[in-house]
Amino acid sequence: MSREGEPQTPAELPPEDGTSKLEKELTIIRNRRSKGDRRRFPSAIEDFVLISGFIYGAFYALLIFSMSGGLLGTSTALDHAASKTFLDPSGECQEVTDEPWIHIYPDNDNERFSIGVYNLPNGIATVNMSLIAMEVLGENTDRLSTQVEENYSIGSNGSLGTVFSFHDLHPGPYELRVLVDMQPPQGSENGTTVEGEWPISNDLSVELSTSSATLSFLPFVDDTDHTEATILEAGQRNCWTMPQLGRWGFVLMGAELGGGRETAMLTGGAAGIPAWWMAFISLSLSAVSLLLLYPLMYKVYHQDTDDMLSNKHIEHVVKTTVSKVAARLHITIDWEVYKAESRELSIDIMVPYGTTENTLSDNKDVRAEVLRELLEEFSLFRVFKPVQLTVRPVNHQGVDLDTGIGFGGSTADEEQPERRDYSAFFGELHTLARVEEEVRDSLDLFFARRNNVTMVGAVVTSDDRHIFVSTVYRPTLRLAFFRFKTTTEEVEQELREFISSRNEDLLHSQDLILKVRNQVSTLADRSGAGRVEQSSSDDERVAAVARQDGLGGRVLQTKFVGDLLSTVEYTANEKREFINKWGFWGLILFVWIPFMASGVIVGSMLGMLSRMKFMRVLWAVVIGGSAASVTWAYTADGIIRFMHAYKLEAMIPIAIGVFVLIAYLHMRSTKSRRQAELFEDTLLDNFHADLHAKYGTE
Repeated sequence: MSREGEPQTPAELPPEDGTSKLEKELTIIRNRRSKGDRRRFPSAIEDFVLISGFIYGAFYALLIFSMSGGLLGTSTALDHAASKTFLDPSGECQEVTDEPWIHIYPDNDNERFSIGVYNLPNGIATVNMSLIAMEVLGENTDRLSTQVEENYSIGSNGSLGTVFSFHDLHPGPYELRVLVDMQPPQGSENGTTVEGEWPISNDLSVELSTSSATLSFLPFVDDTDHTEATILEAGQRNCWTMPQLGRWGFVLMGAELGGGRETAMLTGGAAGIPAWWMAFISLSLSAVSLLLLYPLMYKVYHQDTDDMLSNKHIEHVVKTTVSKVAARLHITIDWEVYKAESRELSIDIMVPYGTTENTLSDNKDVRAEVLRELLEEFSLFRVFKPVQLTVRPVNHQGVDLDTGIGFGGSTADEEQPERRDYSAFFGELHTLARVEEEVRDSLDLFFARRNNVTMVGAVVTSDDRHIFVSTVYRPTLRLAFFRFKTTTEEVEQELREFISSRNEDLLHSQDLILKVRNQVSTLADRSGAGRVEQSSSDDERVAAVARQDGLGGRVLQTKFVGDLLSTVEYTANEKREFINKWGFWGLILFVWIPFMASGVIVGSMLGMLSRMKFMRVLWAVVIGGSAASVTWAYTADGIIRFMHAYKLEAMIPIAIGVFVLIAYLHMRSTKSRRQAELFEDTLLDNFHADLHAKYGTE
């Protein structure tokens, strides 16, 4: 038995009540998990959903790129066909064909009308623009207010653009008339005419008004009065062409990814994008992300109820694993101060250990070895909570391989000093020094012969039974973290064989103990972690997640996707009580109502955490996400009209910016709250206090 105040060895670990039961349950789960999922792909429902996501994603990407690039032509047939159905409540649009047509829209910022004429033949175009004021003087009479006539030479592009100012006109209702006539090009024979029915025209009823901006009190808003034009009777809107719809598809996707569905719809509504196209873009973006990410999350994170580990199971796995590693590394664990707790967000483990004369690992290696064994166990049991491991040495015996201190302990002679014979001692010392020098030469030669690695530093020391070598190397390749594929184990094996073969005559009576470390390796490399999160504070604490196999696991454990999903999971955990109470209909409502971060990915994660069936979650999220996209798409135009009616045009870009800012701040604050909760140090403070109380130091 150990003396009082000393750490206990693994063999002295006292038995716990219920240990045999926990071990039996873990063995059953381990055997079941070791067999793995032997079903072929595809076989489960989530496999077919994932395949459908890839197929629709490819179709969607091909469609948008083809439309925006003009590969599907410049026809307006798609918008025209949709406008004749219930999908477009504004009514049938005017199909733009190869015939000449006139487009008019007010540019209120510059107090003018912008006029474009398209599909014109070669020749001289005469554009007559008149604005007629509608006044009541005892009886209805028309009074001509202003008229402008301009001539343009039409070339191969077949279009012209001009403006018509209303800056100096009085407020009131007006009739805007644009008349375009065509004459043959100059130099044509007399009597030559231009094919087609000329002239063509477009008339609009407009209202001119003078006002100042609603937000004129803001320093960046112009506070001078200006004239604005509001279209009273616009007639049929012109249908959008394929390239126009395709290009706006990219804009809407960027707006939704950057600021959420609300931002995308306000952006599209302000530009006059058809509601059916905004709904299609939003629905497609949600469908692709849902059909791809949800099956991946389900395949990686989902566990059958019988395979799920309780907190007691997890704590037992941790304690057993720490005990095994301690025995292998020849360290002793102080089980009185040792702490392990499975929290909602992480598994926190505090391991105080003592070294022995047989310990050959420093604190970093002990931490990496314990973490590696734990993550391998958790990977088998599909426990993907972040693991926070703190390892503290509480006494120092044996050897420090980084400095060489502690090697060559003396054996005291019981005889009187004047009767001791020191010749054997100095002879042994000379032999050990020669051995160390030869091994150092072998080290230098080993790294000199290799052009992909260089030795950073090394410590060589020995006693009568062992030769201890500790070396740190660094790859010489550029971007070595990505390009250097040789593992530390391979370098160590090559170095061992080289030293053993070159110094065979010196090593026949001594064991070679090697410790090799890559200078650019990280804790994730040494422990085999799938992903590592770093604390934002200065305490250098990290949380490591067990590695997940397969392509899906690797994708989900990249930094970007991993950070995104961890934040999504935290948000879903916060809303879990609501879903547990209201179930399927609550999940639909959660995804539908425009809460921040209540999209389809958060909804699917929330349903999975609430242990709802795969298809039930999928249908709830599809219904809720579709309802949200359609609701926003068909109300955006009304919101824009309301803003125009109350002179709130300046609020449109501000509202879009606010939505983007709110989405960014929400994600950032959620990530900060999660990290603060993940790295809260209550258990660590207690651990340090216990160490200080028992050993007088942390």
